[in-house]
This record gives sequence, structure tokens and C-alpha cells, in this order.
Amino acid sequence: MSCTTVLVGKKASNDGSTMIARTDDGRFDVKKMIVVEPKMQKRKYKSVISHVEIELPENPMRYTACPSVDLKNGIWAATGVNEANVGMTATETITSNPRVLAADPLVAYQKAKKRGEKDTPGGIGEEDIVVLVLPYIRSAREGVLRLASLLERCGTYEMNGVAFNDENEVWWLETIGGHHWIAKRVPDDVCVIAPNRFGMDSFDFDDAFGKREAHLCSADLREFVAENCLDRNQNGVFNPRNVFGSHSDMDHIYNNPHAWFIGRYLTPYSHRWDGENAEYTPESDNIPWCLVPDRKIAVEDVKYMLSGHFQGSPYDPYIGRDTGKRGMYRSIGINRTGVTSICQIRPGKPDAIKGIEWVCFGSTTFSAFLPVYANVPSLPKYLSDVTTDVSTENFYWASRLIDALADHDYPASVQQIERYHNALLAEGRRIVLEYDKKMAESGDFSLAAEANEKLCKTAKEKTTDTLNKVLQTSSESMKNGFRMSDN
Repeated sequence: MSCTTVLVGKKASNDGSTMIARTDDGRFDVKKMIVVEPKMQKRKYKSVISHVEIELPENPMRYTACPSVDLKNGIWAATGVNEANVGMTATETITSNPRVLAADPLVAYQKAKKRGEKDTPGGIGEEDIVVLVLPYIRSAREGVLRLASLLERCGTYEMNGVAFNDENEVWWLETIGGHHWIAKRVPDDVCVIAPNRFGMDSFDFDDAFGKREAHLCSADLREFVAENCLDRNQNGVFNPRNVFGSHSDMDHIYNNPHAWFIGRYLTPYSHRWDGENAEYTPESDNIPWCLVPDRKIAVEDVKYMLSGHFQGSPYDPYIGRDTGKRGMYRSIGINRTGVTSICQIRPGKPDAIKGIEWVCFGSTTFSAFLPVYANVPSLPKYLSDVTTDVSTENFYWASRLIDALADHDYPASVQQIERYHNALLAEGRRIVLEYDKKMAESGDFSLAAEANEKLCKTAKEKTTDTLNKVLQTSSESMKNGFRMSDN
């Protein structure tokens, strides 16, 4: 499954918040956003894909989730913020190589080959990870440690990157083969770019096996690397991407261009991204895992990066003239995205309202982001009441309709889309500011549910208005249009 992740440290953001964000690029998976109360969390979990069964702790917390509406392939909760103000997004599908997978094979479900034999369960994967971890953690670091214990005990059947954030820290974990893992605390002043490849390009083993302040890993990772001759680095510098990741032709078309577009946006002045003397090109394997941005990063910047289609470059699929390079790389704002969220944990706010989750359904190029307070008993029907049938009565399907119509006639629709995005961002921010003040002054944090209703009412109004406009625009450019004056 293809995705793109952006992580923002607290000193890299404009308001001191931490942010973790990811496009969940499925196969047009129908998604909704819900709140899972402790009584709704099962005490025994069984995976649909791998059939693994796991006993869960007795003390789950409330959390938000963006599960699939059709549960035939499992929950796929994707992302959320729990009542302890810990955010999580899982997972970014990443890469590996045959040397790693031979040394520590993935743990796949195996159906019995003979009558009388039992099936062999597989490990955990993207279907499962949010449900197994997010309800039980009170910090980003705890998230890493809980997930690591599950990986070591159950294994995984795929390569994944997982992000956690709390008020002070952002952590990133990457799986290595079936049971191994590596994790790093994101420096406060940087943004991380994770585009479907093994990302980390530096790691401090001394810290990981010493104070463990910013680096964690499997207890035997050093021995695992040495015994299997995995280290391909030169001059004694340990670059995990060279050891555990890939350097494939697919990376050059599918993954690295995402890092190039985002890096180019983050550091347009401190690095050279274009021209003959560019430090990095869209196909470079050495684009840094993290960068100190040239300016502080706001939610709107994260939204822009994750909506990317190489605008401002010859690779933009919507560019008017054929450059010979148009559409040659996979866009970040791709057509089959189910949900994108930004989990934002805000400093200086009462605990009850620290967590804001910005949610966007469908293609981020055309769909808008809406903020909601995360620590609430339930979410409005506009987000949560979604079925597999198309409807304009919820944010998911209304967004998908806008996507398909606006893509059909991009030049005529793009101005309407930009106005829609900015209007919903501005009004969403205004409502959050209004209710932040109300709740701080009154101490009545139950008003967060009222705020969410107001936010969703605004989203519905602006989304319906935009849908009306792009439908009219698209209708006017239909190929079977005809007027007497055409003759």
C-alpha cells in the first residue's frame, strides 16, 4: 500500500505543536472517522488477514480512528489520537532487501496443506497496529515500546513505518524483516519525509544501548547486522537506509520523487533542488530523512506537501503543455487515497483539548482538511455515518465526488478548489479559536462536541457549495455539448 508521511518537531512548527501526518493510499477504501470508547475495544483481537490472535490489556483508553467501512479485510484504523493526547499513524509501507528478508523472514499466514493440520497464523500488519497499540499508550515513546514488544512476540508480514507524537516528542519506528525494528526520536527542529521507502539515514548505537534518549532498537540488532553481513556502509558511518532499505528502479519513480517534492518545499533556499547543479533530483537515493525547514511549518504547509502533484515542475500531470516529463512520477495527492490526517498535539492548552485531528477524505489534491477536537465521546454523523453507497450526506463521499469532477477539468476547477480549501481552513481555524477560548474560560470541555458539530456543519455547507460549482464546470465541458451557434 502506498502512502506518504510527514513529521514535524515542536521547534519546527509555527505554534510549538508536534504533528504527524500521512496519506492512507489504499484501493479506493471507503473510510469514516469515529471515536472508540473503552467499552467498544475488544479484549481479544483476531486479525482477518493473518489470523493472529492477541490478548489485549484490560485498561484501554478512548481514541479516534479512521477505519474501513467494509470490514471484510479488517479494521485498518489508520490513524488517531487517544485521550492521553498521544497521536499515532500506521502504517507507511516501506522497503527492504533480500539480505534482510533472508536473515529474518516476514511472518506470513500459512494455510494448512493437509487435512488434519492446522493453519499457521501470521504476524501483525497495517490492518491491526493502531487497534493493538493506540488505546494503551500515554506517550510517544511508550508507543514505540508497545509496538516493539508485539513485533518481537508476533512478528510482522510486511515492512512498515509507524509514527507517534505527544506534546513534546515525535518518534518514528521502522520494521526490519519479520521481528526486528529500529526507532528514533525526531529532533525538535526538523521535519521528516517518509515516502514508501526505508527512511532513517543515521542512527546512534551508543545511545540505543546506553542512555536510550533518542534511539531505540531490537536488543540484538548489532549482532543481527554483523552475523548476516548486512552493513554496506563505508568509513565507519552507519546509515540504516543502506543496510535495511532498497535502492531500486521503483524507488526512483515511485518513492524518491515524493521526498524531492517535499524537501524542495521545506528548504527552497538552503538546498538546490533544480537545474544542472541540483544537490538532489527526483530520483536521488540520498535525499535526507529529515530537514530543518527554511521557515516554521504550519498545518497549511503539511496539507500542501501531502497534496503535491509536482506543481511548479515539469512533472505535474496537470501542466498545460506537454514537457515530455508530464506525469512521469507518482503524485503524492493520488486518486485512490482513502483518508489523510494530521494529528496535532498543541502545547499550552488544557489536557482535554490539546489534541486536534485534521482529517481529509479522498485525493488531497482536491479534498479539503477539517479540524476536529479528538477527546470527545463521539463524532458528528458527517464524519462517522458512512456506508459503501455514494452519498452527499457525508464528508467522505462528497469529497470523492469533488475529486472525480475537478480532475476531469482541472484548469477550469482549480480556482474553485483553492478557494474551497482556504475557506474551510480559515473557518475551521476560527471555530477552533472560538471554542478554545470558550472552554478555557468556562472550564466546560464538553463544548468540544458542540464545536465539532459546528465544524462539520460548516464543512458540509462549503463542500456542497463546491460540489455544485465543479459539477456545473464539468458539465459545461462534456464532449456531447452542442449549441446551434456551433455550426
